[in-house]
Amino acid sequence: MSDMEMARIAAGSVLRIDQRGSERREIVVQAFEIGRYAVTEEQVAELLGIPSQNPRRPATHMSWLRAIRLCNALSEWEGLDPVYSFDGELVTGDPDSEGFRLPTEDEWEYACRAGSTGIAYGPVREVAWTAADGLGHPAEVGIRMPNLNGLFDTLGNVWEWCFDLYDPEGESDARVFRGGGWSDQPNVVRAAARRGGRPREAFDDVGVRVARGPLSRRS
Repeated sequence: MSDMEMARIAAGSVLRIDQRGSERREIVVQAFEIGRYAVTEEQVAELLGIPSQNPRRPATHMSWLRAIRLCNALSEWEGLDPVYSFDGELVTGDPDSEGFRLPTEDEWEYACRAGSTGIAYGPVREVAWTAADGLGHPAEVGIRMPNLNGLFDTLGNVWEWCFDLYDPEGESDARVFRGGGWSDQPNVVRAAARRGGRPREAFDDVGVRVARGPLSRRS
């Protein structure tokens, strides 16, 4: 299988300011690894047997449940114990597993910001694909500038699923995705951008970036 290139993210903290500027809190995470790129169509084809038409584009039409199964398939490919187990559609994770998993929201934002407390880690036109580029689909991964962690396309191109519930205090089972996509206006594509979808829902601008390491606890 084509390599799943991972970046090592050191433990640390960064100030989180939500999209409306009404929430400010410190994100604190343990050291972990996260993909340098969103998972590509080619990688999904090799792991799940789904045909690839554009190998270097991020895989989209990926529901949260399919993203979970992708993580388990990747763990098995690498000879690691899968993180996730299923009881119907109820998903539980082993916090100490060395396998691949979805990042938590805090891990995703910490890795995306790469120390920045601004709306983006660089000029949006230089780091992200947005509606301003006039695309009708995601661009190939790794073309625009990376952040200081060496991560490409965390902003723009495709939103990325995280493990967390979109509204932990509510009754919905919707899961969160982060970062903005190719069809969003530039002012939407920012480190604090978040939306959500039901676990079985799939979208043409939502993909996945995998992580590894013990789960961080939310501060």
